[in-house]
Amino acid sequence: MKIIEVKNLQKTFISKKKYKGKEKWKHLFKKKEKIIKKAVDDISFSVEEGESLAFIGPNGAGKSTTIKMLTGILYPTSGEIKVLGYNPSKERIKLSKEIGCVFGQKEQLWVHLSAMDNFLFVGSIYDIPKKELLERIEELSSVFEIKDFINQPVKSLSLGQRMKCEMVASLLHKPKLLFFDEPTIGLDPIAKETLRNLVKKMNKELGITILFTSHDVGDIEEVCKRVIIINNGKIMLDDSMKNLKYHYLNKKIVEVNLKKNIKIKEKEGIKVLKAKDTMYKIEVDMNITSMDELMGLFKADDLQDISISTTPLEDIIKTIYRGANDEMV
Repeated sequence: MKIIEVKNLQKTFISKKKYKGKEKWKHLFKKKEKIIKKAVDDISFSVEEGESLAFIGPNGAGKSTTIKMLTGILYPTSGEIKVLGYNPSKERIKLSKEIGCVFGQKEQLWVHLSAMDNFLFVGSIYDIPKKELLERIEELSSVFEIKDFINQPVKSLSLGQRMKCEMVASLLHKPKLLFFDEPTIGLDPIAKETLRNLVKKMNKELGITILFTSHDVGDIEEVCKRVIIINNGKIMLDDSMKNLKYHYLNKKIVEVNLKKNIKIKEKEGIKVLKAKDTMYKIEVDMNITSMDELMGLFKADDLQDISISTTPLEDIIKTIYRGANDEMV
C-alpha cells in the first residue's frame, strides 16, 4: 500500500524585484519586475507503508517546501499529492489526525508545563478518551524511559530528554506516518544513538512509516533504508541506503598524528591527501581495502592520535549533482 504518492509536483514562488541605491526612484515610473523561483520542480515519487525514507538535500534544495506541501501547510502550484489517501491541501484536518511531526529546531511542547500536562493537552486536541490516553501515556513512557522526569517542567529538561517527550507527544494519537526534521540536531553522541534506536523501533515494531530529513550522515545510515536526494527542486537520486553506502559512503577520511615523520606508501584504496610533519590525512576506500591494511603501514607504537570520518553529506550531494549535470551535457 502506498502511503505517499507524488506526481509532477511543482511549487513556484513569485516576488517583486526591489530597487536599491540610485535605482530606488525606478519604482515610481516603472512596474516592478517579477522574480519567479521554482522551489520544487516537477518531482514524482511514492512511499510504501512501513518504509523508512531519508528525504535530504542542502539548504534551499526544496525539501522543506515539499514536506510542507505533503502536510498541507503549502498549496502546490501544480501536480498531484496523495498522503494516506488524502489531498493534503483540501483535507488537511483529516490528514492531521493520521500523521505526526517531530522537529529538532522547533519546540512543540509548552515549556512552562510538565511533560505530563503537555501529553494531556495534546490528547484533548485529538479527542482521545481519558482512559485510553492515560494507558497510551503509560505505555509510551515505558518505551521511551521518561517516567523519571515526566512531571518536570519541559524547560528544565535536557535536550535529549525533551526530544524523547516530543516523540511521545507525536505518537499519542497513533499516527501512521511520522515526519522527522533534524531530530538529533544538537544532541550528544549517546542521546543521538538513543533517539535513532527509538525511531527504528517505531518503524519496525509499530509499523509507522518514517520520512526523515537530516544533515547528519549517521542519522540516515542508522535509521533509513531508502534515500531521496533533492537539489535545486529536482530529485537527483532515489535509491536504497545499501546502494548509496556502496557508491558514495564507502570512503573514509582518516587523520593520524604520529610520533615521527614517516613515508606512508600509497596503495590501491589508500590515498594520502595531505602530509605535514607528523600529521597525515588519508582517504581509505572501504570497497577495496580495510582499516587493518591502513594500520599496517605504520607501527602502532608510533601512533599518537587518530580520527575517522565519513565523506560529508554536502560533498556527496555535490558529487551526485555534478554527475547529473554531466549526463545532461
